[in-house]
Amino acid sequence: MTTSKTTAPADGLTHFDATGQAHMVDVGDKQETHRIAVASGQIRMKPETLAIILAGSAKKGDVLGIARIAAIMGAKRTSDLVPLCHPLALTRVAVDFETNEATSTVHCRAQVETFGKTGVEMEALTAVQIGLLTVYDMCKAVDRGMVMGEIRVMEKHGGKSGDWSVTS
Repeated sequence: MTTSKTTAPADGLTHFDATGQAHMVDVGDKQETHRIAVASGQIRMKPETLAIILAGSAKKGDVLGIARIAAIMGAKRTSDLVPLCHPLALTRVAVDFETNEATSTVHCRAQVETFGKTGVEMEALTAVQIGLLTVYDMCKAVDRGMVMGEIRVMEKHGGKSGDWSVTS
């Protein structure tokens, strides 16, 4: 079997080679740096649903505690879920939830870190989405109309492209 290095097409999409075939990006020549990514998102629900979460009276247990564990597990399993992601040795995953009674929302923020050759944006995004999905799963018996949204990368640090944030 022969292998050859492929180059990205002119449009800059790195998961496709010059002929348009999907491939895993070769990061072998990249420098190892401290990589950090922060992502966030929210889930909107009925006020009664948020009240159940805040009171700790959900039938399935501590909604935000379990969602935090699920989010961490999701970050660790990102390469199993997203086909072209590299498996990474994560050095830190921190997940926080904030509630807003005025808007009946739960906001999730995940910060993921590694020391490696590729970034952790996908792991941070996966952590947020899995955390919010877990909130939905644990509360769907009382509120099937919950809506997840605003899921996005907020900032990233490290690597050749340096720092980036939504405010820069």
